[in-house]
Amino acid sequence: MIAFLFRWLLRLASLLVFLAVGAFALTYYFAARSLPDYDATYTVTGIDAPIEIVRDNANVPHIFGQSNNDIFFALGYAHAQDRMWQMTMLRRTIQGRLSELFGERTLPIDRFMRRLNLYNHAIRSVDAQDEETTLALRAYSDGVNAWFAEVNKGARGRGAPEMWLFNHAIAPWEPADSLAVMKLMAVQLSGHASYEVLRARVSLVTDEDRLRDILPDDPTQAIAELPEYASLMNDLSGFGFAAAPVSDPLSPIRPRNLAGASNAWAAGISRSATGSTLLANDPHMQLTAPTLWYLARLELERGGVIGGTIPGMPIVLVGRNVDLGWGLTSSYLDDQDLYIEEVNPDNPNQYRTPDGWADFEARDSIINVKDGIAETLKLRWTTNGPVLSPDQLQVGAVTPAGHVTSLAWTAFSDQDTSMSAAISMMQASSVTDAVEATRGIVAPSQNITLADRNNVAMVVAGANPNRSAEHQSQGRIPTFGYLAENRWDGFMPTDENPSFLNPNTGLIGNTNNKTIEQPFPDHISFRWGDTQRVQRWERLMQTREVHTRDSFIEAQLDSVSFTARSLLPLVGADLWFTSDAAPEGTIERRRQEALQLLADWNGEMNEHLPEPLIYAAWMRELQDRLIRDDLGMLAQEFKHVDPVFIERVFRDTDGASAWCDVIQSAPVETCTDIARQSLEDALIWLDENYGSTVATLRWGDAHEATHDHPVLGTAPLLNWFVNIRQSTSGGDNTLQRGRTSGLDPYPFHNVHAAGYRGVYDFADPDSSVFISATGQSGHPLSRYYDNLGELWRRGEYIPMSLDPALARGAALGVTTLIPEE
Repeated sequence: MIAFLFRWLLRLASLLVFLAVGAFALTYYFAARSLPDYDATYTVTGIDAPIEIVRDNANVPHIFGQSNNDIFFALGYAHAQDRMWQMTMLRRTIQGRLSELFGERTLPIDRFMRRLNLYNHAIRSVDAQDEETTLALRAYSDGVNAWFAEVNKGARGRGAPEMWLFNHAIAPWEPADSLAVMKLMAVQLSGHASYEVLRARVSLVTDEDRLRDILPDDPTQAIAELPEYASLMNDLSGFGFAAAPVSDPLSPIRPRNLAGASNAWAAGISRSATGSTLLANDPHMQLTAPTLWYLARLELERGGVIGGTIPGMPIVLVGRNVDLGWGLTSSYLDDQDLYIEEVNPDNPNQYRTPDGWADFEARDSIINVKDGIAETLKLRWTTNGPVLSPDQLQVGAVTPAGHVTSLAWTAFSDQDTSMSAAISMMQASSVTDAVEATRGIVAPSQNITLADRNNVAMVVAGANPNRSAEHQSQGRIPTFGYLAENRWDGFMPTDENPSFLNPNTGLIGNTNNKTIEQPFPDHISFRWGDTQRVQRWERLMQTREVHTRDSFIEAQLDSVSFTARSLLPLVGADLWFTSDAAPEGTIERRRQEALQLLADWNGEMNEHLPEPLIYAAWMRELQDRLIRDDLGMLAQEFKHVDPVFIERVFRDTDGASAWCDVIQSAPVETCTDIARQSLEDALIWLDENYGSTVATLRWGDAHEATHDHPVLGTAPLLNWFVNIRQSTSGGDNTLQRGRTSGLDPYPFHNVHAAGYRGVYDFADPDSSVFISATGQSGHPLSRYYDNLGELWRRGEYIPMSLDPALARGAALGVTTLIPEE
C-alpha cells in the first residue's frame, strides 16, 4: 500500500513539475515573441526612400535616410520596437487613463491628471508648431504606428510582455501625444506648488525666524520680510492635518525633494587643454527599469545628431551634433502659483474675481475603472487655472472654508512651442543660433548649457510669469485669486531671460544652484535645488588651470560630499575624543569607534566604506530629533536632511540653536546633547538593520540604486526579473548624485540619479562618450534590457561617435525599411 501510494505521489509530483515547466516554457515563448528582430527588412507606408537603422554593439540605433521626415519616421519605429509599453504608459498617464488597466489603485493619479487637463493643452498646441516640426511630428507618429501595425500583422506577442497581463487596444500615435509627453516631463520636474503648500503649513506652526531655519533660502540671498500665512487667510483651524500623499511608482507627481535636478558644465577654449570646448551633462530623474532615456543617432540633412532621447518625442533632448553640444539642468524657475478662490456663498457655481462674481468653467469627465464603476469627475476652472481637489498637493490643509484652490502654471499654454524650439536647437550649428532657438521654449523651464567649437553659454529657457511687485507673497505661499496684484500679467519677454556667454573665467555650469541675483519680481526663483554640490564643483573646476575630457568625467563621477566635510566638524565639535574609555560591546564604545572613523574620513561617499552610512544615519536622526517636537506631524514632510538647516542650528544663526531644546522636557538640552543622542540613535538603527560592528558597515548595502519596473516591480517572482538593483556610490549632495528615498524601511535607497551621462570634446567630437542607466530595450527578456547598467554603475561610458563606419563595424543588426510601392 505504501509503495502504491508512493508511486502515485511520484507520478503526481512529476506531472506537476511537467505542467510547471510547460507553463513556464509557454509563457516564455509568448513573451519572447515580442522581442524585435534587429536584422530584418520591413515594407512600410509613409516613407519616400529606403532607411537603415544600424544598431551598434550597445544597441544604439544609428539612423540613415534620404530626408529628415524619413529619419524621424525611423526614430518612431525604433522607439516603438524597444519601448512600446513605456510609450503607451506615458500617454495613458498624461491622459488620465491608467485606471482602465489598473483599477482603483490609480484613480488618484487619473483624477489629478484630468484636472490638470494637460493632454487637451497638448492637442491645442499642435497648431502652434512651425512647419518643420509639424512634419517631424507626423512622420514620427507614422513610424510608431508602422511598428504597431507590424505587431498586429506579424503576431509579435502583442508588442510587449506586459500586454499579456494588461491587454488593451492601442490607439494610433498622434502628434499631440508627443507634445503631451513633453508636458508630462514638466509635471515630473515642477515642484513649486507643493513647496507653497508646505511653506504655508509650516508658517502656521512656527514663527518667521524658525521658518527661515527649516525652509531656508539660499544663504547668499537676502529676502524681504513676507506676511505670515495666517495673516492672509481666515478660518484656518483645520490646517493641522494633511494626509501624506500615497506614493505610487506610476505617479508622475514627484515628492518635493525629487522634483528635478541635474549637472551641466562647459569649458571655453581658455580653460581647455584640447584647443576647443568641452561640455558635460548628467540629468537626474527618478530611476526606473527601463530608464526613461534612450540613446540614438539621427543622420539629418544638416548633419548627424546623437545623444539621449525620450521615447515618445522626435528629438535628441540632450547630446551633440557635429558643431554644437547642449545639456539640461532644472532651472527652478518659479512657474507655478496657487490661488485661494472664494466661492459665492449664494451660488456654488461662481467664484470671486477682481471684477466681481464669475461662473466657473466646468465640464464632466468620465474615468473608466477596471473591475469597478466608472467615475464622473466634475472639472472646474477659474481664469487663474484648474481647480484642485483638497487632497491634491495637500491644498486642503491651507484652504479656508468657503474657498477652493486653483493652480496657475506655464505648462497650461495652448501655444506651447517647446517642441519646435527643441527641434530647431538640435540642428543649430552655433551657440548664437541655439540661444535664439531656445526663445520658443515654454515648459518645462530648463537651464540649457551650450558649447560649439569656440564658445560656451548658458541660458534660462522657459516662460517666466510676470508678477506684480505688489504681489502679497511674491509667489511663495498661496494667495487670494480675486486680488489683481496677485495675478499673473502674461509672461516676461523671453529675450530678458538670464543668459551667460563666454564668461571671463572660461567656465560655466549649473548644479541647480542659484543662477542670478535679481530682486522680485525680476527674480527667477526664491527656491533653488542645490547649495552644496556647486561648492564641490567650483573646487574641482578651479584646482585645474585647464581641463580635458577625462577631468570632466572625473568631476561627473566625483563622490566627495562637501556637505559631510562642512557639517561633521560643526555637529561633532564637542564630541571628538572627549569620551572616557568604554567596555567592548557598549553603545558608548560603538560611539567612540564611529567618531574615530568619521574623524579620519575625507567625505567620500564610496559604496565600500562604512563612514558614509554612519554619517547619513547620524544626520537623519539628528534632523528628526531637532524638528519632531516643534513640528509634530509636519515633521514627516522633512525626510531628507537639509544641510543649510543643520548648519544654521549649530552655528546658532539668528537664534536657530533654539531647535536643540526639546519643548516638552524640563531640562534645557544643548546642541551637543542632541548630537550625541542622535548618534546613539543612529548606531542602534544601524545595529538593527546592518550589524553592530561599525567598521564592517558598507554604504553600498544601504545605497542601492532601485531601477524598478513601475508596474511589475512589486509583483512576487516577476520582480526578480524586471527590477535592477545595484550598489552605488554618491549621495544626496555629491556631484555623482544618488538621491536617497528618505522613506522607511530603506531610507538610503538610491531612487533619483543620472539616468544619462554625456561628455563632449569638440576638439575631437568622435572621442565624446555617453551612457544610460539600464539598457536600450524595455523588454525584460532582452539582453539589452540592462546591458548598459553595469557600465553606468562603474562609471564607464560607451563611444558617442557620428562615424558611420564605427557603427557598422560592430553592428548587431541592420533594420531596413522599404517604402511600399
